[in-house]
Amino acid sequence: MNFSDFSKASQQFNQLSPEMKEQMMKMAKARVKEKLLKWFATPTFVLLGIVLGAVIGALTACFGDISDRLSAIRDANPLYFIPALAIGGAAIVFAYKKWGRWTERGMDQVFAVGLNKESDFPLVSIPMAAVSTWLTQLFGGSAGREGAAMQIGSALSYNISKKLPFENAAHVMLVTGLAAGFAGIFQAPMAATAFALEVLLVGHLELGALLPAAAAAFTACKVASLLGFHKFSVDLSSLLDASGFSASIFTNEGALDGKFLVKLALMGVLFGVVGGGFAKLLVLSQNFFAKKFPNSIKRIAIMGVGISALLLVFFQGRYAGLGTNLLDMCFGLDAFGNAAGIAGYDWILKFALTILTLSAGFIGGAVTPLFAIGATFGIFIASMFGMPVALAAALGFAAVFASASNTLWAPILIAGEIFGFNSLPAFFIVCTVAYICNGGQSIYKQKKIRIKI
Repeated sequence: MNFSDFSKASQQFNQLSPEMKEQMMKMAKARVKEKLLKWFATPTFVLLGIVLGAVIGALTACFGDISDRLSAIRDANPLYFIPALAIGGAAIVFAYKKWGRWTERGMDQVFAVGLNKESDFPLVSIPMAAVSTWLTQLFGGSAGREGAAMQIGSALSYNISKKLPFENAAHVMLVTGLAAGFAGIFQAPMAATAFALEVLLVGHLELGALLPAAAAAFTACKVASLLGFHKFSVDLSSLLDASGFSASIFTNEGALDGKFLVKLALMGVLFGVVGGGFAKLLVLSQNFFAKKFPNSIKRIAIMGVGISALLLVFFQGRYAGLGTNLLDMCFGLDAFGNAAGIAGYDWILKFALTILTLSAGFIGGAVTPLFAIGATFGIFIASMFGMPVALAAALGFAAVFASASNTLWAPILIAGEIFGFNSLPAFFIVCTVAYICNGGQSIYKQKKIRIKI
């Protein structure tokens, strides 16, 4: 605009009535405010992600450390704690009815808020999820703890978002909190970022939350590590080097190793069936027992008695808790490269007891037990495909998680962050096939994009 045009516009403006001038000034201020909010949104989200990552990392480190200590107490005295599982379960349900009403759905509530089905996410869900998970672990319920960690992160970040003036702040901050909670408990920030971006809506990545989610995940991971929280990791390359096996999908000449690719794909199909089957049976089991025992306190008490009996019958708590004892055996190889102590039935018993525990109403999650199920199932089928048990266990660890959670990039990345990135192409293939072969099932109440062709 040159000077003459500006002068004409100024004269026209001066000729307007006071009411019109006031209205135009309000419109101009609104547009400037809108532009400023848009420019400052992402930097503000990132800064908040860093702050929240530090807080959530500290909270999840404390939560995880207490969980580990309680699990150790139970493992040292299984006959004292596992028989009381029903009492612990009844206490969990009573506490939710008394102090945590509307928050007992766990991760289902996170998804309801994330998919805009609900707008309320009470902060009381944070202590309720943490204490309930501790009780589940103390008394031997076969469940994880990542659900509570992600509830801690998402509830805190979502409630903070209500004070922000930015568009879509609630959704961005919820995803950010999910990433921080996952990263804090698993110490895998890249996988945490991918998981938070892809888990809510199947086939869609929430890229608008990428920077704040990544900032929160890496910060949470670092803070939890600085506070001394233990990370599970395995040097898979060393284990494979000791067995003289190369997990590369390429031959020495650089061509694709077709035989190895076929083996990985077939293993992926089996892992997909196991993970998808777990997710489907979990839903069927939850619905069945909810109808069988409509009263939630009676359901968890009656089923708790049965589950504790099964846990004691099957080797006095071998399948209690997270399943990290099985993971330690899977990768604690003997001099002959075998996973000493792992039996062919471990995966199916952990599979069944985890479904029963979660169907009864115990709190925690399913991801860590899924890691154990996948790793032990991988060892079960390793000889069938001529695979080293360490590689088969690692592939199962990631691929069963992929198929049961109906996510792809997070399982591939968590495999790299836990086992090293040298075998990443193998993880990519087996996780992709498992993801495709899971029958569209998921342990989470995800929303699916329906594309008409």
